[in-house]
Amino acid sequence: MSKGWYVVHTYSGYEQKIERIINKLRENDPEFAMYCTGVNVPMEQVEVMNEKGEKKMEMRKVLPSYILVELDLPESSWRSVTSKIIRIQGVTGFLSSDKSGLVPPSPLSQREHRQILERTGELAPEKTFRPKQDFNKGEEVLVVSGPFASFKGSIEDIDIQKGKLRLSLEILGRFTPVDVDFAQVEKVVQ
Repeated sequence: MSKGWYVVHTYSGYEQKIERIINKLRENDPEFAMYCTGVNVPMEQVEVMNEKGEKKMEMRKVLPSYILVELDLPESSWRSVTSKIIRIQGVTGFLSSDKSGLVPPSPLSQREHRQILERTGELAPEKTFRPKQDFNKGEEVLVVSGPFASFKGSIEDIDIQKGKLRLSLEILGRFTPVDVDFAQVEKVVQ
């Protein structure tokens, strides 16, 4: 079927207890361990104020009353795997669009799982840089700040991920490639 991270609903405050039980099941039942490859209670560090008005850091659950379980559900016997988890005291079921139990639960999308990992700090957030101006190769620009301020040059390469341009500037009669940030240049209006 499909390997992925599934969301399991639990009683409030039972998240770590159920995580320990699932890990113990994985240790004691090799067949279950083949299908259940991970369990996680996502936690994030937040800044809170105590009663004295002092700031302190505290760990909080990203998804209170939910845990993430990594499963590789088999096509034919997915019920036997999910029922072992559902039978744990404190588990109310899998988060699913189908409440009848006739269809296997759906895993989180990669985007949803990535967002949770970004909140927990396990993954660095994706930064998408959006320049104020659109640049094209071959365009002429004016460097407005930095060591090459007041030089004009043409764009040779654009790196949107890093927010940099490679320019060809004429320095002392020679064309020299120079890397600058998007914020350091302006388009030359002709």
